[in-house]
Amino acid sequence: MSTKRIDARGLSCPQPVVLANRAIEEGHNSFEVIVDNEVSRENIFRLAKKRSLNVHFHEEGSDIVISIAR
Repeated sequence: MSTKRIDARGLSCPQPVVLANRAIEEGHNSFEVIVDNEVSRENIFRLAKKRSLNVHFHEEGSDIVISIAR
């Protein structure tokens, strides 16, 4: 099964966080969120840590790919 990828590029907060939170509540064990700004990255990091999830990120060009897993 492939990892769910959420494309949140071009969206301003809180929309990327809302999309990530929806994926968590839908029960996805792991997924990626693609954002294009540091504010969204930081806010998604806070959400994941608050939910005691593992979170990592890497950059792909100008995009930031955030990996979240239980």
